[in-house]
Amino acid sequence: MMIPACRLADLPRGEAHRLDIDPPVSVFHTDDGELFAIDDTCTHQDASLADGWLEGCEVECPLHASKFDLRTGAVDAPPAKLPVRTHEVVVDEDGMIHVRLSTEAPNLPPCIAARLAGGIA
Repeated sequence: MMIPACRLADLPRGEAHRLDIDPPVSVFHTDDGELFAIDDTCTHQDASLADGWLEGCEVECPLHASKFDLRTGAVDAPPAKLPVRTHEVVVDEDGMIHVRLSTEAPNLPPCIAARLAGGIA
């Protein structure tokens, strides 16, 4: 499934754009000009990674400073233990960024996973 995110011209280097889908996904534009898409929610607790700090190909969670590799989704710093999903990014000829969602199950923090399953967080 391809989801339009935003125009490349509207996403400055060093910034992120959050897609309000369930679960949310964010597109990151690195200082080197690369584009990456990952699940936006930290796997430790409910925090938006788009609100975190982007450095190179890593994003640091604004809540407890877990770091995730944008290329692989791997956790580079605790307290998070599980990786985030990565998604394919495609820029079309009109400069629109699209995200092709991963078919893997997301690693969501317990509070979000319970809500999506219909439980009470």
